[in-house]
Formats: sequence, structure tokens, C-alpha cells
Amino acid sequence: MKRIQEALQQDKKLLSIYFTAGYPDLDDTISILKSLEENGVDMVEIGLPFSDPLADGPTIQASSTEALKNGMTTEILFKQLEGIRDHISIPLIIMGYFNPVLQYGVEAFCKKCAEIGIDGLILPDLPLAEYNLHYRELFEKYNLANIFLITPQTSEERIRELDEASKGFIYMVSSASTTGKTSGFAEEQISYFNKVDALQLKNPQIVGFGISNAKTFSQATRKAKGAIIGSAFIKTLTNEGLSGIPFFIKQLR
Repeated sequence: MKRIQEALQQDKKLLSIYFTAGYPDLDDTISILKSLEENGVDMVEIGLPFSDPLADGPTIQASSTEALKNGMTTEILFKQLEGIRDHISIPLIIMGYFNPVLQYGVEAFCKKCAEIGIDGLILPDLPLAEYNLHYRELFEKYNLANIFLITPQTSEERIRELDEASKGFIYMVSSASTTGKTSGFAEEQISYFNKVDALQLKNPQIVGFGISNAKTFSQATRKAKGAIIGSAFIKTLTNEGLSGIPFFIKQLR
């Protein structure tokens, strides 16, 4: 968690990249992480593929399906990430659905994350009440940030509850649709960014969904601390492979 907090204190807008572990090929995880850090990415979300990714758009869904076909599992991802802190210094977050974590065992999962050097988790389908009741102590025991999501439909009261429960940043979903559908932000979304900024939350916000280029990165980070790019990056991996990473990152800022 300390690495996340240190990144958030930097005097710049943070670029976070999401990719699906096990895609394009099963053993690409470490090579992708190294390339992302070498090319100036500030934080990485490693997607744990799941068979029923309801919040994801077609690009990320397809990458999850392919990663599962390639043989990616929670156990294999953890094995791949052993010793990762010998090579990577930026914050690493695992993003996925709660079912695989539950199957692995929540405490065992958290313990393994702490041993490897994972800084936080994003589990969109883990409700706040359930987290507070059953899992908050575990996350704190293993020094893992639990990153909560808000959307344009989230009430101010709920946003403040999530902000109070957070240690790290708020994942500000730019729209109510699935990932990978937006080519620019409408006035309605800009208004939402401004509204959340005016709440003066204790945790900074990082915007996700709909960011694919320098223009949308700039729009998303006008008020927020950073932005997350997923679908556009996965399309680059699909079309160009790992060799496309340096140019893709360079053209974002």
C-alpha cells in the first residue's frame, strides 16, 4: 500500500495501465510489466481473468477468454509474480472478480499478495458492507489497499462512505456502460468529474473506462489525479504484440 501512497504524492498525473494476465500468451505477464515500467507507466492493474466478466467490454472479455484458454489460473499468476519486486518498483494492483478470491481463500489470497508485493486489490463485485463486515481486517492485516469504484449514478452519500473506507484512491468510472466504448467525454461526464472534485474527498480519484489516447487522458485528469487505460492497451497487444508497448505509452502524454 505504501507504494500506492507514494505514487499518489508525486507532482504529476498518474498513468495506470490494465492488462489481462495470461494474454496474449500465458507467459507474457512479467515481460509486459517490465516494458510498462521501462516506458514510464506509474501504476499497473493486473487483471485476473474470470469466466463471467460482467463489467468488462468485448475487448477485455475476449482477452479474459483467451487467457483462460491459455491456462491462466490464480495459482499460475502468483507463481509468475514471485520475485517480481526484484524487477518492478511501481505499484501493482490485482483487479478481478471476488469469486476466484473466495475460491482460493480470502486470507490465503491476501497473504500471498503481501508476500509477492502486491499493493492493492480492485474487486468491483465485493460490496462495501460485506467488505467492512468480513474482510476489512484481513486487508489491513496484510497491508492491502481495497480500491472501490464509483460511477455517475453513485450518490454523494455513498461516495462519502466509500471514501471513508478507502486507503489509496477512488476508482472513478467515467460512465455506466461497460469498458472500451468511449472515444471522448461528453459534457455530462465532464460535469460528473467536476462534481466529484467539488466533494473534496480525502482520497484522490483515478478515472477509468473510456480513456484511449492523449486527448481523453488529458480530459480525465483535468480534475482527477490520474487515469487508467485498459481496452485500448489490450487492442495494442492484440494487433502489435509486446513490441507495440513503447509507442502506445509514449503517445498518451
